Amino acid sequence: MIKLIQSSKFLKSLSLALLLLGAVIVLLPLVIVVLTSFSRVGSVNNPGEFTLANYQEAWERGNFLLAFANSTLVALAVTGFQILTSALAGYALARLQFRGRQAVLLIVLMSLIIPFQLLVIPIFLVLKWGHLINTYAALILPTAVNGFGIFLLRQYFLTIPVELEEAAALDGANRWQILWQVILPCARPALVTLFLFTFIGEWNDLFKPLVFTTRPELQTVQLALAEFQEQFTSNWSLMMAAVVISTIPVVVLFLLGQRQFIRGIAATGIKN
Repeated sequence: MIKLIQSSKFLKSLSLALLLLGAVIVLLPLVIVVLTSFSRVGSVNNPGEFTLANYQEAWERGNFLLAFANSTLVALAVTGFQILTSALAGYALARLQFRGRQAVLLIVLMSLIIPFQLLVIPIFLVLKWGHLINTYAALILPTAVNGFGIFLLRQYFLTIPVELEEAAALDGANRWQILWQVILPCARPALVTLFLFTFIGEWNDLFKPLVFTTRPELQTVQLALAEFQEQFTSNWSLMMAAVVISTIPVVVLFLLGQRQFIRGIAATGIKN
């Protein structure tokens, strides 16, 4: 018995040590980036005097105000479209009985396998046919619907008791009212999870702005950051300051929604 207890304590200590080692490995590059961004000299080996001037200079030279506005608009628009379409499709696949439902679900799952880059040529041709190249629509419409969001919400809707819908139906609620007033409030963790995944993905996306736009006024954060790095390849302090600036909104957003995010991930997939 004593050996079993000692063995259990040893395994817990070993697990804790491995987790701490993993945390150090993950956080060390981030610490170096932040320290370098405050360095006047801009050298990792000789950080020199700490200053906030790098952030002000990087913000002004990189024109991040316009880039932040564009990225925020695109990310919020795509996120809104994905939540709407995923909620409608996910609810239909989870609750409605119709012919071909399993086939539709299979198609949704198969769409997760296809990389977006393989579809860029037909998407580009469609956008060009619709005269949407170099517009906000070119940055929003290609990812307005996502199979991952549909599957995520469908799985979470399956965990919500059917009795809640039956009670609402007895009170005279129709399908639309049940979805918007009963199902979606109960699915808040999954909605927050989808919001975080989509917003962060769109915020960090460089591929769409690079392919579908050439106008400087449509520049997003990642495109501005890429051009900034090309201009200041030898100034590590400015480069790291620009990286931190572009990362702050995502970090803040995740910290605000991490509790709902964890609940949404934990509850998804309980039912098949």
